[in-house]
Amino acid sequence: MVVLSLAKRTAIAGILVASSLGSQLANANQTALIKVDGSSTVYPLTEAVAEEFQKANRGHIRVTVGIAGTGGGFKKFCRGETDIADASRPILKEEMELCQKNGIGYYELPIAFDALTVAVSPKNTWITSMTVEELKKIWEPAAQSKITKWNQIHSDWPDAPIVLFGAGSDSGTFDYFTDAIVGKAKASRGDYTASEDDNVLVQGIENNKNALGYIPFAYYAAQMKKLKAVAIVGKNGPVLPSAENVIKGSYQPLSRPLFIYVSEAAAKRQEVKDFVDYYLTEGPKLIAEVRYIPL
Repeated sequence: MVVLSLAKRTAIAGILVASSLGSQLANANQTALIKVDGSSTVYPLTEAVAEEFQKANRGHIRVTVGIAGTGGGFKKFCRGETDIADASRPILKEEMELCQKNGIGYYELPIAFDALTVAVSPKNTWITSMTVEELKKIWEPAAQSKITKWNQIHSDWPDAPIVLFGAGSDSGTFDYFTDAIVGKAKASRGDYTASEDDNVLVQGIENNKNALGYIPFAYYAAQMKKLKAVAIVGKNGPVLPSAENVIKGSYQPLSRPLFIYVSEAAAKRQEVKDFVDYYLTEGPKLIAEVRYIPL
């Protein structure tokens, strides 16, 4: 039998206490991670909310925000790879089925409105407004390789090429625009510059006199000096995208709601619950800053 002296026993006890305290401090200093991915349209708002939320939590919670596009975001979300999906359209039936197959329950939360914007270069002198029918004539699948010049839309428009920019097929903006303009989601000509990154589209439209594209309002509003919005002709004449026109209901058919989808399992974690609560209470204050329209 080994008998330890009082000094040795005291020293060992001190080591054990220090070890326990160190472990508790390490746990207290761990950074919780919240993963968000999806719509590039919703990205500016979620990024702004995440930045303020992280400041409020002094580094104890980290929020990562990706821009895989609404479709790409739902693929990750329904595989259980993310906690929250940003979406610029409601979840589709096949995405619901994928979530159900993988046991992913979720909450759908509307967060803001967008005025999806048709834009041209400021150097474009011949367009101020367009009808839905004219836009359909340009964007429908049958237009591919056939409707290629502006004077095919109006005889007094230039004999110049139409250079198109639009959302990629994983984007909720692509789904919404094609449904609203062409009449069927995902029905689009394919001979255009496509990207899930709206900044790429902004640069493309800005730099080409013959360009036409569609982008979320926040991206247009941030670059108003570099882009020109096209008014959409409705029952009461041409209507430009704006917060006022969305609220009045006159900017049709390109006004749309934006969403976040929260995993039920993730929502049981305190940090995710706190982030969603923060999003719903503080987010509306940031909506105007990122140029969207409050609910």
